[in-house]
Amino acid sequence: MINQEEISKSPIIERDTLHKPSPTLRSWLIGRPLSTADAPHQTIGKLVGLAVFASDALSSTAYATQEILVILAVAGSMAYGYVFPISIAIVILLGIVTISYEQTIHAYPDGGGAYIVARDNLGEFPALIAGAALLTDYILTVSVSIASGVAQITSAFPFLYDYRVFLSVSFILFVMLMNLRGVKESGTAFAIPTYFFVTMMFIAVGLGMFRLFVTGTLGMVVDPPELEMLDEISAITPFLILHAFASGTTALTGVEAISNGITAFKEPRSKNAGITLLWMSLILGSLFLGISFLSREIGAIPSESETVISQLARTVFAGRGTLYLMLLGATTVILIMAANTAFADFPRLGALVAKDGFLPRQLNYRGSRLVYSRGIIALAVIASVILIIFNASVTRLIPLYAIGVFLSFTLSQGGMAFRWRKIGGLKPGEEKAERGSTLLYVKDWVQKMSINGFGALCTAVVMMVFAVTKFKDGAWVVLILIPTLVAVFWLIHRHYKGLARKLSLDNFGAIPPHTIRHRVIMPISGVHQGTLAALRYARMLSDDVTAVHVSIEPADAQKVKQKWERWGEGVRMVMLNSPYRLFLEPLLEYITEISQERQSGETLTIVVPEFISNSPLTGALHTNTADLLRSQLKRQQGVVIINVPYHVHDNEIVH
Repeated sequence: MINQEEISKSPIIERDTLHKPSPTLRSWLIGRPLSTADAPHQTIGKLVGLAVFASDALSSTAYATQEILVILAVAGSMAYGYVFPISIAIVILLGIVTISYEQTIHAYPDGGGAYIVARDNLGEFPALIAGAALLTDYILTVSVSIASGVAQITSAFPFLYDYRVFLSVSFILFVMLMNLRGVKESGTAFAIPTYFFVTMMFIAVGLGMFRLFVTGTLGMVVDPPELEMLDEISAITPFLILHAFASGTTALTGVEAISNGITAFKEPRSKNAGITLLWMSLILGSLFLGISFLSREIGAIPSESETVISQLARTVFAGRGTLYLMLLGATTVILIMAANTAFADFPRLGALVAKDGFLPRQLNYRGSRLVYSRGIIALAVIASVILIIFNASVTRLIPLYAIGVFLSFTLSQGGMAFRWRKIGGLKPGEEKAERGSTLLYVKDWVQKMSINGFGALCTAVVMMVFAVTKFKDGAWVVLILIPTLVAVFWLIHRHYKGLARKLSLDNFGAIPPHTIRHRVIMPISGVHQGTLAALRYARMLSDDVTAVHVSIEPADAQKVKQKWERWGEGVRMVMLNSPYRLFLEPLLEYITEISQERQSGETLTIVVPEFISNSPLTGALHTNTADLLRSQLKRQQGVVIINVPYHVHDNEIVH
């Protein structure tokens, strides 16, 4: 084993580079590259944070009531009376989850998403389940939100219905582009539409309540869409009520987003994030109850052709006038912006999982705008594929949606309950550092543990209800997908751990001896100035140099032979006759044969002359032998490939 104390320290020189990226089309689209030192200035306040992280939860008011009505519709219009009591139960659940996550935010000021909480308190396997559930949820958030936003557009303009898939994918690309510009810029751009939506929804709900209770002029929906019912009318059963409740719990999706993105907030981060969470829950609960109550009163009909929000708006505003279009426009924008929440959190979670070695390391690299750009692009691609497969149908996508959310809720709150229990085992003033946070003794740990434990119990029950009632509608897909993702995580982690073990310097016995000698093979297609430049370089490496020419046309091979006898400087050449006019295969066969015969300590070096043109157009006219050889030989041990470029500029060769 190497004694590090006996080895003289290697000199380390630090230098600051003055190089800045040149302006490109990319920088025009997403903005100038940001320095790492700019990161603290990219944080956001509570008002912008509400737009970035709460748009998903707030947007669910646009479809949560409709999803309850879709289930109740199978029992006929008499069942619509249950929509408001079900909504009250969901808002109570929202309050429980909000209080639980408010504790999580303060316990994990560096980001306390379900993945980190489960990792620190429940173990690696539950953390991977939480990570898989959340990543699935974020993908479906983009798909459902965009599809629902497009549904608002097609409700106002029915002639666009056949183009809903195209519109959906276009909106995903737009949101992706905005997020590639950075969290601060995307949040600022989306803040005004978010507050415009909230204002318009409160105006609609407030005016509806006024017309219902004060003037008595609200009335029923005029010309509602046709009720899409099953052949047989079902009775109102407890299973039906639970089914409707499970569909309505989609209103809670996005509640965990703020706890995942605490690091995006300005200091004090936990305080600002906690206040934003409370704002979001109050707005969400108020609007959801108001929409559900009024939808029951006006007799709104759940339909793919016209949304419940559209029916409510034209009833409250007495037609499809300016206010109707403003509300539908605001709803469309907030639904599209709901995808922004997933675009803010998916890359962050992907980077955390990648940092732990369960996803490709590339997801942990920040792009030019200090965001995890590869995660953003991956999310856009996957969500677009899902929308295409499901034809941008909200009703078909919803059953896949909320089960992952409540699974992550359960693991996060269960992990927090275990955390408070560990804190209860500490002495006053004692602290214990963990990977994601520091444990400090608090006197009311029993109360906090009870809150998180009760929250975990409630969300676990909802998750089971959702899994049972939505199983045949498509929830089975998620129940298979999450374990599959966990298995993929383990395979990736196994690869990284195995590679790290093989490359580790721990218990490293001795520095390998230097290579005794190089054995050089130089493939050539012809004899010219570029070939001679490569030959001179090859002879600097070794005296054992062999030029190899694959003979395809006898006449050309004869010319190469004659030129080599004159310019080859006495270096031997092997002519490989190829009667079937193959070039790469005979060359690879020869190199493999020599590689198998090489001596111990001998490195086989392939020196390839490479033509480099100053024009991409003329460069495309030449076969890139170096790249072909590199792609074929890079997996062979003991073989090194060296390109020796020769550049051609204005009829002059530059080596």
